[in-house]
Amino acid sequence: MPEARTLFLNGTIAEESWFDDDVTPQLFKDELMAGSGDITVWINSPGGDCVAAAQIYNMLMDYKGNVTVKIDGIAASAASVIAMAGTKVLMSPVSMMMIHNPMTVAFGDSGEMQKAIDMLGSVKDSIINAYEIKTGLSRTKLSHLMDAETWMDANKAVELGFADEIMQRTTTDEVEVPQVSMLYSKANVVNSLMDKVAAKCAIKSEETRKTKADDLMDRLNLIKNWR
Repeated sequence: MPEARTLFLNGTIAEESWFDDDVTPQLFKDELMAGSGDITVWINSPGGDCVAAAQIYNMLMDYKGNVTVKIDGIAASAASVIAMAGTKVLMSPVSMMMIHNPMTVAFGDSGEMQKAIDMLGSVKDSIINAYEIKTGLSRTKLSHLMDAETWMDANKAVELGFADEIMQRTTTDEVEVPQVSMLYSKANVVNSLMDKVAAKCAIKSEETRKTKADDLMDRLNLIKNWR
């Protein structure tokens, strides 16, 4: 039986390598196909090109052995899609996962802009396919999580089905540790901030305005008396 292998996906995911830490489909394929048997893929990546990520996802889904994905730092954006190819996905207690809507840069007339919008919609649908297969969540729920640019700690990722387990150090004495899940939404933070700003800038009540008007009249009368 082939010995289990370990692969590392560290850095930005790109179609072509421009920097030393770029991960390309070809580089990953060369390493993946260099052996056989079960593999462990360690992921620490901020994401990158979604098409390149889709190619790596498909390679892992098509791989004959078991694929254990371990996230030791961050699996954000396109990297989170690759993580969904794991037969089992484990996250470090201090790792994070982030999902959001795909983005692109486009220029041209309104027709070109509409093409870009349609393309992004199709890309989002394909990304949701990967999330749906792994988590079992509804497409509507997943779409909302992507709209909000959602960050998940390990506990929340397991709770929502994006991960299967949290990596634990093996000890002889098991200690019960309370589980605290954290889900950070960029949209919620912005809304909360706006609420606080609105509260600070709120127009004062009619009674308060009347009091200030009376104070003003008293000051005017005082000035008149000094003439």
